[in-house]
Amino acid sequence: MQLCIIGTGYVGLITGACLAEMGNNVICVDNDEEKLKKLKNGITPLYEPGVEEIILSNVAEGRLEFTNDLEYAVNKSLVCFIAVGTPSSDDGACDLSFVLSVANDIGKYMKEYKVIVDKSTVPVGTHLLVENEIRKNYSGEFDVVSNPEFLKQGAAVEDFLKPDRVVIGSNSEKATDIMRDIYSPFTRTGNPIIIMDIKSAEMTKYAANAFLATKISFANEIANICEKVGANADLVRIGMATDRRIGNQFLFHGLGYGGSCFPKDVQALVKTASDFGIDSDLLKATHKVNINQRKILINKILKYYNNDIKGKTFSVWGLAFKPQTNDMREAPAITIINSLLELGAKIKAYDPKAIESAKLIFKNDNIEYSTHSYDALENSDALIIITEWNEFRRPNFEKIKTLLKEPIIFDGRNQFEKNRMIERGIKYISIGVAD
Repeated sequence: MQLCIIGTGYVGLITGACLAEMGNNVICVDNDEEKLKKLKNGITPLYEPGVEEIILSNVAEGRLEFTNDLEYAVNKSLVCFIAVGTPSSDDGACDLSFVLSVANDIGKYMKEYKVIVDKSTVPVGTHLLVENEIRKNYSGEFDVVSNPEFLKQGAAVEDFLKPDRVVIGSNSEKATDIMRDIYSPFTRTGNPIIIMDIKSAEMTKYAANAFLATKISFANEIANICEKVGANADLVRIGMATDRRIGNQFLFHGLGYGGSCFPKDVQALVKTASDFGIDSDLLKATHKVNINQRKILINKILKYYNNDIKGKTFSVWGLAFKPQTNDMREAPAITIINSLLELGAKIKAYDPKAIESAKLIFKNDNIEYSTHSYDALENSDALIIITEWNEFRRPNFEKIKTLLKEPIIFDGRNQFEKNRMIERGIKYISIGVAD
């Protein structure tokens, strides 16, 4: 099938590459010439395991192409996926300006029936706004459907190729049949393609992300209580997670969630609820707990140094908001590092993939980047672990002790057992266990 993807950000690029992998002819559209040039050569602007290989092979096979010519892409395609950004406005609302601008342009170029797919995360009712924009320039037949994505960064290719489910919001039998045809190769193992009305599909994406965010905030709140009463949050988590009704995913306590989805989507759902007269107390609390969670590690550091860290040098392991990505959007590292810098500390930072992303965020002479994890430790006062990359799980503790001025680790991701660290002669301060 001939498809076009408008927007080559995270969602658009993964969608385009994986649809091409299943034999479709896919045109990816973007207005960033430098990005397009790199993509044509198989160089991706994001780190995501497996995506570069898929792009290179499908470009070579002629199934995947990149262009800035939207008119060309629309005219060649039966289905057009809108996958542009939907950032948060100051009041938490979802900014639809990019989505609606693309819809307007699609209408200008349409000459025959198309299916227009809202792939971007958008509030309930957006499909009506998209339809209105298209009808400003095109009076023929077309359908708008909602097809939310449920991709985990770090495992997005696997998630797309082997989805738990595919959600399609459609009010048209014709469009539904076309969308089923597109996704049938991805669901051969029996995982469902779920058809529903468009508003329900739009809501499903927000509801899923808000629920997962709430699980994380709940786990963090329980961990904070455990720390005060003398319980071990890791053991409590295991005791909870083995209940099949609860499950073991998204129950790890630490520094809270970040990234491009959970923070934005929770706030957008709060704003949608408010617009309809609903005071969403639970979602507001989810967001508040998450913001406060990263302050807990900062307060532990300050407490240890009697509220005076001026002139101290801290090694930071992990900058991305989670492992297996270079994405630093809403990353806890931003809050923690900025707070330490403002209080007069210096930072030596290391991340396997996110250093270039960090350089675009931190404009401070008191932050130094290292190309190796142990290089960041030399002559530092302490190690702070912010992102749980695999390479940090079993480090050389004797080497850490040798390189640091004092053998102390502040662990925001609770990688190690406290008693084992004490046996190794390392002062270990984590979250969810009393210091």
